[in-house]
Amino acid sequence: MTAVKNQHDSTGGQALWNAVSDFQFTAWRRVVAVLLTAVPSIALAQLPPPESGGPPSPVPPSVPVPAPGQTTGLARWLNPSTAPFIPVPEVATDPNSGTTLGVLPTWLRTDQNHDIDRIIAPDILHNPYFGYGMHVRLYEYPSEDEQWSVTAQIKQRVERGFNGEYQIGRARRDRWSFTAGLIYDRDGTPRFFGIGNKTPQSSQTGYTAAQQVARAQVGLNISRIWQLAYTVRARSVDVLPGTLPGIESIEQRFPHITGLGTDREFLQRLSITYDTRDDLTTPSHGTQWVAYGGLASRGGLLNDSLYSEAGLDGRGFWPLRQDTILAVHLALRYLLHTNDAPFWALSSIGGGRSDIGAEQPLRGFGAGRFTDRHSFSMTVELRHKLLSFDAISTHVDIEVTPFLDAGRVFGRSGTVPFTQLHPVGGIGFRGIARPFVVGYVDVGYGSEGSAVFTGIGYPF
Repeated sequence: MTAVKNQHDSTGGQALWNAVSDFQFTAWRRVVAVLLTAVPSIALAQLPPPESGGPPSPVPPSVPVPAPGQTTGLARWLNPSTAPFIPVPEVATDPNSGTTLGVLPTWLRTDQNHDIDRIIAPDILHNPYFGYGMHVRLYEYPSEDEQWSVTAQIKQRVERGFNGEYQIGRARRDRWSFTAGLIYDRDGTPRFFGIGNKTPQSSQTGYTAAQQVARAQVGLNISRIWQLAYTVRARSVDVLPGTLPGIESIEQRFPHITGLGTDREFLQRLSITYDTRDDLTTPSHGTQWVAYGGLASRGGLLNDSLYSEAGLDGRGFWPLRQDTILAVHLALRYLLHTNDAPFWALSSIGGGRSDIGAEQPLRGFGAGRFTDRHSFSMTVELRHKLLSFDAISTHVDIEVTPFLDAGRVFGRSGTVPFTQLHPVGGIGFRGIARPFVVGYVDVGYGSEGSAVFTGIGYPF
């Protein structure tokens, strides 16, 4: 969906969709938390032990004596293993929404294996466009096979939202996998530049997108490698005038573009997945291929056709050394038939993430920068583990990742998709708290300058 936040329409039982997800809690901030809290904890660990040359001073019986090794006072707040919560400084940046500042107190719970199984992360923040606001977030990771999350947010102006998601059968050990989600989102940051692969930056417009989404996916696990999945999604999108200062509103420059006002979409999609990755969240080797086809209508099962689609998404991971992984991704999407489809339902590239069957990354540009009927995208990353350490009762890896993105959109199905690509180069930094949490900060540079993206989960 162009410029309207999307769900991550994933198959293979993973279905970690990103629509409207206000994962502004992003694990890269957890990396910042680790760096902020690990240093004092390491310093505390390196303090010399008390002198043992004489007998200890007598202590009155009424004064409680801390257990050996127990941290007290101010040191308790500086030690990540004993602090009641982690006060994480919040600095989020995005080409479309600007810089958001705030504080994010984070509670982490780990299991007996020191794997994170719960994250509670509310925040209080300020955005130059939308004023003060807050988020409430709860992420639960009961097992590798099951996950669920609830997030909600509100700001002084324009923006508010809710996102709930439940997944079971992610590991495909049983015959069936299931994912369901509900979303309400009002987003004031989307951009639209027109239709085509060469739309100028000067044609930028903004709008407010209010959408409601209900989605479910049922996967038949033929084996641990093969899955046949059926996805159904009901979505209502209301495109309203933009509110950002200095950015022309969409209806002023594009008064006749299809998709202004309220539109509804009912999508049914079938997909077949071949997946040999060794891990769903942090793969180190293997490949995943997803071939899909879908039919969308305006309100019913088969009536009033909106568009039909077909596409292919592939990603591969090859270890070059023990600490270095070559990761490659490509995506090709065709709208075979359209009947006055709204602009937000077309194919688009731009932004920091890949959503199967939806927007594809181009990390030197903001989300939805280029829009047309069809799209092609490819990415190469070299994921190198720079260092590892224990913090916040879990183990953390820090990766540095140079990357190359390239992509284009096109209106004719006969166009060769590998020509007239928009290239982007950059570098990413990732913090990984296995087995379920990955956060990233990616800095890309393209023909229109640089862009910075943060998020939770690998970009693909």
